[in-house]
Amino acid sequence: MRPEVDVDGIVDFTRRLVRVPSVNRPGQGEAAAVAEVVALARSWGWDPMVEEVAPGRPNCVIRLEGGLPGKTLLFEGHTDVVTPGDPEAWTRDPFGAELAQGRIHGRGAADMKGGLSAMLHAARAIELAGPFPGTLLLAVLCDEEEMMIGVHDFVRRGHARGVAGAIVCEPEGGEVCLTQKGAIRLRIDLEGTMAHGAMPQEGHNPIVAATQIITALTDIERDYRTDPGEHPLLGLTHLTPTHVAAGSLPQLNVIPGNGVLTVDVRTVPGVDHVELMHRVGSAVEQVANSTGVDVTVTVLVDRPATETSPEDPIARAVIDAHVEVAGVDPVIGGVPGTTDGTILWRDAGIPVVVYGPGGKWIAHQADEYVEVDDLVLHARVYAAAALRFLSS
Repeated sequence: MRPEVDVDGIVDFTRRLVRVPSVNRPGQGEAAAVAEVVALARSWGWDPMVEEVAPGRPNCVIRLEGGLPGKTLLFEGHTDVVTPGDPEAWTRDPFGAELAQGRIHGRGAADMKGGLSAMLHAARAIELAGPFPGTLLLAVLCDEEEMMIGVHDFVRRGHARGVAGAIVCEPEGGEVCLTQKGAIRLRIDLEGTMAHGAMPQEGHNPIVAATQIITALTDIERDYRTDPGEHPLLGLTHLTPTHVAAGSLPQLNVIPGNGVLTVDVRTVPGVDHVELMHRVGSAVEQVANSTGVDVTVTVLVDRPATETSPEDPIARAVIDAHVEVAGVDPVIGGVPGTTDGTILWRDAGIPVVVYGPGGKWIAHQADEYVEVDDLVLHARVYAAAALRFLSS
């Protein structure tokens, strides 16, 4: 028998979470959102474990033993959200959690408080249906939107040990995503020499160095678009400059003494990050030598591209459960960004599927929303997939 999920409970708890402005910004944090999770868990008789990763930034870990021998399945989600941005861009209160025409509106409704609510209620439905094989591990983590300190802490404390598969409940529009792009984020500091704009030969211009580095990155990107080329689910590798600045207060007749360039690199499977960074380092060194500007490259983030076989038990369980519940084959897709699953995959060796309620392209936009029907569908698939996986 299929475990019966609490539809009203999923909707109500999603709205409770959306009303919490757990924006990933200094001075804010996820503590209030985790408090909501803890209260729900304790009302069900669960024993949630709260671990502070940084001040005001806790993880919550819940372990449910099924009572029968079996393996461990991890459901994972995060409590932080990105800023709503300009409130004038929204037609509704970003933290109002308004329910209208079958949709819950607000920042985080899709990314990913709806997924959190769905996974928690799926686990509750499984528990209420009776003994089940193995263990359900629920990870409610902080800081996915920035440095992913939550999942790093989760792995470091040993919670991922023995996990046989993971479902990351990010919004993917019904797609079963078996692969996701890797990410490298770079900060490039440029130290030049100030000079009069009329006498550029007396200085070393960090702006010139930055433009030459950007040109070199474009050449490197072009090579990776040829080899390994376009991934069928993820597209192409990108090396994208995201910020460039020089000096403090610009003056039209002054060459600034310093500058900074940031770069967001997104890779597909088959791209060796060590080799890519060697090429970037060589290009930066050439620019430094030709311009006289000292250049320092700092790697802020390095996350691998991941790929799970469609025949892996966790992939098979989610695909078959989607067919069982939705009545149609799912689209097999890829995650254009990165999720906490990259760390679970790399550092804990866990096969990962990313599958969750909400539109794939709606995250971080104004007027974010999630369909109630989508929440319920995914909760039912989570429950069916868990039982398939734990019984296999």
